[in-house]
Amino acid sequence: MNKSEMVEALATSQGLSKVQAGNIVASIFDGETGLIASTLKGGGEVSLQGFGTFKATERKARVATNPKTGEKIQVAAKKAPKFSPGKNLKATLGG
Repeated sequence: MNKSEMVEALATSQGLSKVQAGNIVASIFDGETGLIASTLKGGGEVSLQGFGTFKATERKARVATNPKTGEKIQVAAKKAPKFSPGKNLKATLGG
């Protein structure tokens, strides 16, 4: 399911217009200004009981190798998003 399909499904299931549903989806999932991204950027985590938890993790600086040339490359430290599925989501998928 992509974003437009999610907007369509939300609009249909909740009796909303596509514009309203699109605004809701964007306010939660937008990669720069959405609630999840904003919370992670601020150092918090988003925990949705039964679904899962989004949090930011620190990746340390490291030396990597370019597989094409064999050249050593310095990779800077950075924060990366991580999602851990919840118990109910795992059970739904048979895990």
